[in-house]
Amino acid sequence: MIQTVELQHAYRLMNHGPTVLVSAAHGGQRNLMAAAWAMPLDFAPPKVAVVLDKSTHTRALVEASGEFALQLPCRAQADLAFTVGNSSGAELAAAGDDKFARWHIGHFAAERIGAPLVEGCVAWLECRLIPVADNQQGFDLFLGEVVAARADDRVFSGGRWHFDTAPDDLRTLHHVAAGHFLLPGGAVQGRMLP
Repeated sequence: MIQTVELQHAYRLMNHGPTVLVSAAHGGQRNLMAAAWAMPLDFAPPKVAVVLDKSTHTRALVEASGEFALQLPCRAQADLAFTVGNSSGAELAAAGDDKFARWHIGHFAAERIGAPLVEGCVAWLECRLIPVADNQQGFDLFLGEVVAARADDRVFSGGRWHFDTAPDDLRTLHHVAAGHFLLPGGAVQGRMLP
């Protein structure tokens, strides 16, 4: 049966792409936030888009540094993703603290940018900001060129995800709303119709 969906929930019909953790650093400060609205834009050079609300501390660091990282957390990190997505980096920074220190978030250095990368994720994309002021101010939409990428070969190799053979805890998180995540399931191979 086809049902009508309330417009306030229409975004949830498409909001099950992978959740990302966005990290940024500038001027001795660093922050980490969760974002459900991120997507690839191009192949060569690879580009991505992510929505960063005006109220986020991460956005201020991205605008100041001109770079950011997108990381794909996994099932084992659901509590981490929920926590960093529902806490204020600005409030912590004002108290001389940050999310990495507060919740003992393991991290390592990126290859090409200054933002820290979160340990335990299954993929990392290092990005240089492509400034488009109208998009950023009008839609909170930030574009980035991917300058380095890494993935955990237990779930991604040969240019493809393979969750069917990976441990369940390494499945990516797909946020729907209010802290509810979906996990990728079994795969199916499409074929051309005759």
